[in-house]
Amino acid sequence: MKFLLPFLLLFIVSCAPNQPVEVAILGETMGTTYSIKVVRKSEIPLDVQALKDQIDGALIQVNALMSTYDPDSELSQLNKTAAGIPFPISDQTEFVLKEAIRLHNLSNGSLDVTVGPLVNLWGFGPDKRAEVIPTQSQLLEIADYVGIDKFQMNLGVVTKLHSKLYIDLSTIAKGYGVDAVADIIEENEISDYLIEIGGEMRVAGKKANGNDWRIAIEKPITNERAIQKIISIGNNAVATSGDYRNYFEQDGIRYSHLIEPKTGYPITHNLVSVTVVHESSMTADGLATALNVMGADQAKAVAASEDLAVFMIIKQGQEFIEYASPAFIRDVEQD
Repeated sequence: MKFLLPFLLLFIVSCAPNQPVEVAILGETMGTTYSIKVVRKSEIPLDVQALKDQIDGALIQVNALMSTYDPDSELSQLNKTAAGIPFPISDQTEFVLKEAIRLHNLSNGSLDVTVGPLVNLWGFGPDKRAEVIPTQSQLLEIADYVGIDKFQMNLGVVTKLHSKLYIDLSTIAKGYGVDAVADIIEENEISDYLIEIGGEMRVAGKKANGNDWRIAIEKPITNERAIQKIISIGNNAVATSGDYRNYFEQDGIRYSHLIEPKTGYPITHNLVSVTVVHESSMTADGLATALNVMGADQAKAVAASEDLAVFMIIKQGQEFIEYASPAFIRDVEQD
């Protein structure tokens, strides 16, 4: 699949001379779109095309390493490798996989980058199988090769312990891409920007008019797009995970696309949306998914113990109840 398509550069120009202006760079990557706004100041020269070329190059590299849609990517080659064969990985892939393992341990296994075969079995993967309930024997068969304990990683070398083990970094790879773009922008001496890739966002500084970047948290409803809350997050990233759009129903039972790795079944609790604010988009991306899988009680406990800025929406009957962790109340400006 081609991840990078022809782009559009949109310039938003202020009428007043020598004033900061916002320049937007738009494109496609990782099977989704990206939107970047940088504030150009008169005292700092900015070659927008050169900046975009750098950004595109970095995103192409992330895809070449971690895409599961590209059969030639580094991760796809690892997934094709037989058990017991050491497979050297790049520093970038090692960095992301280490964070996936750390978040797996922090969340008591709720984030698991080997859960892809279960996601496919339930009909939420790229195969888009029929919406049928898997049998217990199917779940038990897949359980043999799902789990962080089914591979080893040492000094940049991964060894699978089961040939069918399948690692999918999509829960944090987009966030890593956002962080990689932020590094490039800051290397170009730009301190005011907004980056968004497929819904994962990171901001720094101010808008051209001096106001904060404002981020909308979506209301968790399926029949329309609505805003639950507007926040300002400072120089941070924000990620939201919800199960209110991707699910199916059968025999009156609702099956979420979020799979609980320990049971192999979709989550059934009433936590419908989790937003995480963190300095790293990669970490925010993974945490939002992990906490959503956990459920409200466990997520609150982890947010408190790890001092995480977390905002949750919990469904009680026909109402939505908001919860903000102490760190979220302390660090995030809310409307």
